[in-house]
Amino acid sequence: MTNTIADIETSDLILVAGSNTTENHPVLSTFIKRAVLKGKKLVVIDPRFVKLANHATTWLRPNPGTDIVWINGLMHVIIKEDLHDNPFIADRTENFDALKDVVASYTPERVEEITGIPAQDIIEVAREFAKATAASICYCMGITQHTCGTDNVKSLANLSMLCGHLGKPGGGVNPLRGQNNVQGACDMGGLPNVYTAYQAVTNEDIRKKYEAAWNVLDMPAKPGLPVTEMIEKAYEGELKSLYIMGENPMVSDPDLNHAEKAFSNLEFLVVQDIFETETTALADVVFPACCWAEKDGTFANTERRVQRVRKAVEPPEGAKLDWEILCEIAKRMGYDMTYENSHEISREICAVTPSYRGITWERIEKGGIAWPCPDESHPGTPILHTTQFTRGKGLFHAIEHQPPAEQTDAEYPYVLTTGRVLYHYHTRTMTSRTEGLNVMSPECFVEISHNDAKKMGLGTGDVVNVSSRRGKISAKLKVSYKAVDGTIFMPFHFAQAAANRLTNAKLDPVAKIPELKVCAINIEPAA
Repeated sequence: MTNTIADIETSDLILVAGSNTTENHPVLSTFIKRAVLKGKKLVVIDPRFVKLANHATTWLRPNPGTDIVWINGLMHVIIKEDLHDNPFIADRTENFDALKDVVASYTPERVEEITGIPAQDIIEVAREFAKATAASICYCMGITQHTCGTDNVKSLANLSMLCGHLGKPGGGVNPLRGQNNVQGACDMGGLPNVYTAYQAVTNEDIRKKYEAAWNVLDMPAKPGLPVTEMIEKAYEGELKSLYIMGENPMVSDPDLNHAEKAFSNLEFLVVQDIFETETTALADVVFPACCWAEKDGTFANTERRVQRVRKAVEPPEGAKLDWEILCEIAKRMGYDMTYENSHEISREICAVTPSYRGITWERIEKGGIAWPCPDESHPGTPILHTTQFTRGKGLFHAIEHQPPAEQTDAEYPYVLTTGRVLYHYHTRTMTSRTEGLNVMSPECFVEISHNDAKKMGLGTGDVVNVSSRRGKISAKLKVSYKAVDGTIFMPFHFAQAAANRLTNAKLDPVAKIPELKVCAINIEPAA
């Protein structure tokens, strides 16, 4: 996030796109709802009538996979009516003319034709967003999990820069992280092309710094594979072994039938987790790890705030800390990786990570600090880009609409989008063990509009077969006001009716994220 969670509450207008915030980020959603109670405007843009839409000033329903179109449409109106922030654009950005040329063709009428959003709604939201003193954009995986996900995010950044809503309180472009400490994992180099603080592995000077810190020679200059490409390499027989920590791809991966074949090709699979899962069942070796409440350390949350985690309970017999397991393996592979405790690891993080250098264990004893924090006298950076962008001037990207990788047809006439429900977390590795949550949400469901259910002659509770070009599952129908005609929603949590047997594994070419939010399906009554 460029801004803090609390800062959202100070916005004059909050635009939430591709996020079922109340169910996926219930704590953060309270800040948005409080802002509405204070008279702030809320615009929700989502293919479903998610719960947050009940609090919205405006809900716009785009056809799935058309986000670039409505964003360009908003910018078209803002530029046409001279509502953009000309001083901000002149002083802090570049490539504006290229953006202006591209969005010129995205008239409200054309946007309505492609997205289904009424032209007048585009005009009104554009005016409100541009005229707000400070407007905040919040988005989640409804924006990113597309083959054009990277361009979707760039488009939202374009919109915010166009109106000068970056680098100030109440503004910003704020991705809502989907899992605990995923921000911290990325910060620590949990990506195939960077070390900590997003320092490129291809940079020789940076590599030499890490070689000296870790006392090794000739660290690889070539980026590794993203996880989605690893699975494909396993399917092709090129990747022979895999080590998985805290992930359950046998439920969460797209096109599960394809993924299962890929895993069957592996010669050696190691899984490190806190419970048995559908993936540990396939493993040659399983390492039992400690959970968050059984260890000391730090987390970095969605607003870049690094916070202490303190051990609350003892782990079960046989479970080890994640870093202890990794150190023991490293020693057996010939590298003496030894730490006394998590505090020592934290000191190393500060030493090799420029943006964390001032975030010492002692300083965050009583409260977190947001990176970047370059030294111990620095207070941290709650709001990014206050005076300049990381690259200097912000770059406008001129982006054209790209349709989803898969289109509906006579055989598969409905669009499937997937997501989460309030009561379960990811693949239910933890939440399925909680009786009360299973009472509230016991099984998978197929959410459908009243009109579509009526056409099929079906109702809530009827069992249906849902099929795509990749697989088929059976689940109960749920007729809901949240659904709109032609679009079906399914949660992906349930292994017994895994929505990811249906989803498309086509990837965004930059981020390598699969297109989990759009695929073509058919629904039929179960025999």
